[in-house]
Amino acid sequence: MGTDGAGHVARSTIRPYSETLNVTRDVAPMRTFLRTADGVAIDSVYEPGGVVHDSGKVVYERVDEGARNGSGNAISGVSQGLVFVIAHGFTGDADRPHVRRVARVFARYGSVVTFSFRGHGRSGGRSTVGDREVLDLAAAVAWARELGHTRVVTVGFSMGGSVVLRHAALDASGVEAVVSVSAPARWFYRGTAPMRRLHWLVTRPSGRLVGRYGLRTRIHHRQWDPVPLSPVEAVPRIAPTPLLVVHGDQDAYFPLDHPRMLADAAGEHGELWVEPGMGHAENAAPEPLLRRIGDWAVARAG
Repeated sequence: MGTDGAGHVARSTIRPYSETLNVTRDVAPMRTFLRTADGVAIDSVYEPGGVVHDSGKVVYERVDEGARNGSGNAISGVSQGLVFVIAHGFTGDADRPHVRRVARVFARYGSVVTFSFRGHGRSGGRSTVGDREVLDLAAAVAWARELGHTRVVTVGFSMGGSVVLRHAALDASGVEAVVSVSAPARWFYRGTAPMRRLHWLVTRPSGRLVGRYGLRTRIHHRQWDPVPLSPVEAVPRIAPTPLLVVHGDQDAYFPLDHPRMLADAAGEHGELWVEPGMGHAENAAPEPLLRRIGDWAVARAG
């Protein structure tokens, strides 16, 4: 499973049913399928900052039209400035409640793009567990730029945390700040029971069946070839882009040597927050922590 270049945006979008929303700006949310550089369709959602969801759910009407006008310019009225692009963890997707909760918090600070990695949710393809997913994130970041946003902050959780690190390392000028939450520092880690179960899920045919039918995650059967750049190898290449590494001291998947390795590799351009009592990834991230991350992103991204 190798890695190609950055993704590009497909010409398909969704018009929101604005009657179902309480929108506090003049721009409504959009949903679209983006096309990655290797041809995978990625289900993606854009929500302008200030959108409030009374029910926690957004209803869209699909239409066959581009996200840009005939002159190639971004849609008129789309808010400029800061946008958060959220990369979920393994077995998550853009519609999962914990991903929607994260999006609602960050919408207080800027606009938000959420998407489902390949093999997850409505997206096409099969999961490569952090390898080609960097192309999915690249397509989402490119879409945010095409919508007119000048400041992009990527926020990744667990597998998504490793993806935002590698994406920034491959294109350090592509984002203004990076936040990696509950990410591994190195590949093939099997030192905890949850990670041993995850390796069974990914490497065994019976595990992949459980992933498909029990976890709604379609996992590729091929091994990595070549092995992608590890997170700890990626981190030094991110400088001078600001980097925040967040990890719970009760994380059952990755012990604290992982975030400490990432912080050491980052040097002066990175920050490490070890959160007392926090477990793993989106489900374990309390709202006060998400608000602190939002404040950090606003301060660092300008």
